[in-house]
Amino acid sequence: MPILDAEPDLYPDDLLDGPGEFPAEDRLWWAIYCLSRREKQLMRLLRAMDIAFYGPLVSKRNRSPSGRTRTSHVPLFPGYIFLCGSEEQRQAAMTTNCISQCIEAPDPASLIEDLRQIRNLICAGQPVTMEAKLEAGQQVRVKSGPFANVEGTVLRRQNKTRLLVSVRYLQQGASVLLEDCDLELLD
Repeated sequence: MPILDAEPDLYPDDLLDGPGEFPAEDRLWWAIYCLSRREKQLMRLLRAMDIAFYGPLVSKRNRSPSGRTRTSHVPLFPGYIFLCGSEEQRQAAMTTNCISQCIEAPDPASLIEDLRQIRNLICAGQPVTMEAKLEAGQQVRVKSGPFANVEGTVLRRQNKTRLLVSVRYLQQGASVLLEDCDLELLD
């Protein structure tokens, strides 16, 4: 079975570009927990229904038994899609038969900022790794390079330095390998 081309993981394209503050009665944010392996199907259905969402996808390279390298596009946070819309739009999304649970974000501004940073990491084109467990470490901001102005936590894994950017709401995050870059400590 052929691997599909990359599909949009953000709709509309400028969803995370705005100021991040919407009137509460018009635009709410939810973490949608999908049924198993239904993230892309839900994103297609939401796009067709004109409902705003973000479901971060990352590229994953695998080698087939015949030796060919294949690239697939998999969810960074398996099972989760972030929906932005009205209560009516959330109810319409629930009719897709792809959703297991819907959790309203208690602090939408913080969630939007976290999602912006995750999107910036993915768009930088470097390999991104999902981090399920947040670890204590120093909070830093990258001053230069492809991750300039990204804030996160420095991790050490297998004698390599990684930058962890978290979605505090889910208590999950993503990390990228840090090369030579300038870091500044946050207060």
